[in-house]
Amino acid sequence: MSNSENATGGENEPDMNVSENQENPQDVAAEIVEAVAEDTRDAGVSDQTGAADAVAIEENNDVLKLSDEPSAEPTADNTPEPAAEKAPEQEEPAKREEPENGFEKLDLPDAVVEAVKRVGFEQPSPIQAQTIPLLMQGRDVVGLAQTGTGKTAAFALPVLSQIDPDKRYPQALVLAPTRELALQVSDSFQSFADHLGGVHILPIYGGQAYGIQLSGLRRGAQVIVGTPGRVIDHLEKGSLDISNLRFLVLDEADEMLNMGFQEDVERILEDTPETKQVALFSATMPNAIRRISRDYLNNPEEVTVKSETRTNTNITQRYLFTAHRNKLDAITRILEVTEFEAMIVFVRTKSETEEIAEKLRARGFSAAAINGDIAQQQRERTVDQLRDGRLDILVATDVAARGLDVERISHVLNYDIPNDTESYVHRIGRTGRAGRTGEAILFVTPRERRMLRSIERVTNARLEEMDLPSVDEVNEKRKEKFAQSITNSMDNKQADFFRTLVRKYSEDNNAAMDDIAAALAVMLQGGKNFLMEDKPLPKPKRDRDRRDDRKRDFKGGGKGRGPKRPDGDFETYRLDVGKRQNLRPGAIVGAIANEGGLSAKDFGRITIAVGHTLVDLPKNLDPAVLDRLKDTRISGQLIKIQKDTGRPPRRDHGGGRKRGGRWRD
Repeated sequence: MSNSENATGGENEPDMNVSENQENPQDVAAEIVEAVAEDTRDAGVSDQTGAADAVAIEENNDVLKLSDEPSAEPTADNTPEPAAEKAPEQEEPAKREEPENGFEKLDLPDAVVEAVKRVGFEQPSPIQAQTIPLLMQGRDVVGLAQTGTGKTAAFALPVLSQIDPDKRYPQALVLAPTRELALQVSDSFQSFADHLGGVHILPIYGGQAYGIQLSGLRRGAQVIVGTPGRVIDHLEKGSLDISNLRFLVLDEADEMLNMGFQEDVERILEDTPETKQVALFSATMPNAIRRISRDYLNNPEEVTVKSETRTNTNITQRYLFTAHRNKLDAITRILEVTEFEAMIVFVRTKSETEEIAEKLRARGFSAAAINGDIAQQQRERTVDQLRDGRLDILVATDVAARGLDVERISHVLNYDIPNDTESYVHRIGRTGRAGRTGEAILFVTPRERRMLRSIERVTNARLEEMDLPSVDEVNEKRKEKFAQSITNSMDNKQADFFRTLVRKYSEDNNAAMDDIAAALAVMLQGGKNFLMEDKPLPKPKRDRDRRDDRKRDFKGGGKGRGPKRPDGDFETYRLDVGKRQNLRPGAIVGAIANEGGLSAKDFGRITIAVGHTLVDLPKNLDPAVLDRLKDTRISGQLIKIQKDTGRPPRRDHGGGRKRGGRWRD
């Protein structure tokens, strides 16, 4: 499948280079090989390079011979009748090829079907098969399907089929919740449009300079893909005219509303002509989506693609029980023993993306961070590096990775468990896309066991528990990689130079070649151990039911949730959400930490009541944190965080009795 090239730079990104570190030592062999290459002990090392290629060539040759046989052996003895009889036989495969590409049956123009073939699509997904004919008939559509099911092509192909390339003004507008999704949708459109000609696609989103977008609008783009905020900016500036719009698409509408774009979406809808065709795609159907469908769509056809699981069946899902303090060691072991092309590591906060990426680079992995604070141009360069293989691991937050579609992503690792099940579905949807296989790994701390069960229940998918790779497994893998690095370095252009140096040293010091190789390896280790030390990580407790915690919070005795803190360090804040919203402590910590930029150590006791929640946060909290939290929602409801005045501060002595984890006068 072709992708439109991104014109951004970033070839010389120092942060993206793999750090040399003794934790990942397999690359030290380049110089050592040259020392041992002439030693007799290496005579038994066989060079197998090119063997697989040779097999592949042989197989390809066989295919070529078979395909050439009909034309290579036209015998003159054959009569015209047999030749005439064979003609239909040769036509039959051609007829059988027509249905091979299922897009030919969806009422798409021949030019679009041909573009689909060139891109590499063969069979439509269920959402594509049901939606495309309706859109080609001019119907408004509400499409409900999980992420990664091919929704983009479901609306891109009908739109491109009906665009008039001679008219150089916006004819189609696609709204997406994030910049990353807008870019992905734009790239998908472009991959088809490249084979059609005359159709111009323009992404407009926040974080990019206005000049690029203004020049694109002046040139006359027929398809605009944008985020609601930047689209409104252009509407108010008068640089974007959607009065002649023929098609409007709301992609991931549920996420758009969850992110607070409802008013912006309705503002844009009011500026569009009444005669337009509308397609709304969403993973869920909340009341707000139904209201938009009722008010702004014309008798829409609802298409629901149901599956037994809400996550793709071609994604292997596993989880690992681990304490928070052991997560870094756990991910290091997993990365060392796992064969992967590219991986996304999801964390909760922006600060964690930088922290984890830096620690992974220090361990020798090619990792980079992506979050909302990183400039858009840098984010695009980072994604490009992930796409073309210069980067292997992307550490990201949910918002930053929304809509990311990189074919190389074979694994998703949830370093922090998501705050809700929808986020989990979107996260693991970054792999296993378009029929590819993928693997998702979830780190679960003892306190997060119930969230794991919620994910399994809502997604209807059973996650398999995995074992942490042992020290022996890690060390065996290091040895294999070390040996492979030797093989890969055999043809290094510096071989002759190092060979001469090693031979001279051997002659001058009467040293054996293997002793020299070992000394070079030790030298390149920089004093660090090549093998991982056998220090087993403590296994987290997981047999205790978390109901015990809830009893401690509300029925007295015990410590309650969170460690005991001195009164002078914390203040109590009240949130207008509680048991009615099926609230869990993990959701509170995740939401406040992610939006407010706090860490786990900033949380004290958490007490969940029916209609509210009390949370202990640092005293003299920065007002900027509260400002960032004012629009925060949990389970769709504003938390309305404020200092609690109805709960007296905890005391270590004096008047009052301690009940249910709280002091009462």
